[in-house]
Amino acid sequence: MNQNKTTRQIKALGLCSGGLDSILSALVLKKQGIDVTWISFETPFFSSESAQKASDQTGINLIIQDITKEYMEMMKAPRGGFGKNMNPCVDCHTMMFALAGTRMREEGFDFLFSGEVLGQRPKSQTKNAMRSVEKNCGFDGDLLRPLSARCLPETRMEQEGLVDRERLMDITGRSRKVQIQMAREFGIKEYPAPAGGCLLTDKVFSNRLRDLLYVQKTDETRLLHLLKFGRHFRLDNDCKLIVGRSKNDNEQILAWYDKTQDIRLRHAEMAGPDVILLGNFFDAHIKTAAQITASYTKSKPGETAVIKVIKKGKETLLKVLTPQPGVFEYLMI
Repeated sequence: MNQNKTTRQIKALGLCSGGLDSILSALVLKKQGIDVTWISFETPFFSSESAQKASDQTGINLIIQDITKEYMEMMKAPRGGFGKNMNPCVDCHTMMFALAGTRMREEGFDFLFSGEVLGQRPKSQTKNAMRSVEKNCGFDGDLLRPLSARCLPETRMEQEGLVDRERLMDITGRSRKVQIQMAREFGIKEYPAPAGGCLLTDKVFSNRLRDLLYVQKTDETRLLHLLKFGRHFRLDNDCKLIVGRSKNDNEQILAWYDKTQDIRLRHAEMAGPDVILLGNFFDAHIKTAAQITASYTKSKPGETAVIKVIKKGKETLLKVLTPQPGVFEYLMI
């Protein structure tokens, strides 16, 4: 370490997921007197909700930036490929550091940091993967990982005396014992479980995303958000049905419902789900949608169900026979 440590206020910008590692990486630097700020990126696949809670708990300033457009462009052909599902982890991290690096330079921060722990994730947090991210993000030499820094080569920030390497950590592997002890010492009582928080690692969500991108061939933001809610049925390449499963599903589906494009369906005489039909649809699609709507009510198979159909503000009633259970299961995504 350079012993001629600068006396000016050092500023660092850190990527924040809101998880314990993100929190601790910032607090380790803050303990050295460094002025830390977080940036959290949002897409339909992950939100800044946990990061906001971490900011509220620690008092660390948080920048939130939506990157959906850039992210979907990257998703077309990620250089590092996908993980087990539709998760392009290496390219995702590279993009985030690139975007954070741009803000770092524009807003006068001295370096970037993250809560990454060497060996914690098999695809994205190996030495090779972490080095690849740093080289390809366009800010090689500007990235510090405070929780594993002493297991990694010395950075420019340490060499220049901006950060004291001896007061950084040497955590490796998937155990969280050290982090949990650190949390106690820093007085951090609330933090999310280490589940990742990214829907792209989920098998069902990934199947829906593949269907949207490669069958319907669209990445419209509204439709990406709708992938998170309800049961999804593919009626044909250009037409899809979404059926609510719960009160929250119904509320979220209707929040993204476009009255000018979509059809809304609901049983006219008994409780049931909110349902929307999207895309290019014909009378046959509407009838199938009505039958599926009826199948998720207490209407008995073979009974006539009266389904309310709302199109561009105009309401009509459609009578259909309630199908036998499982008849339309083959359409489910």
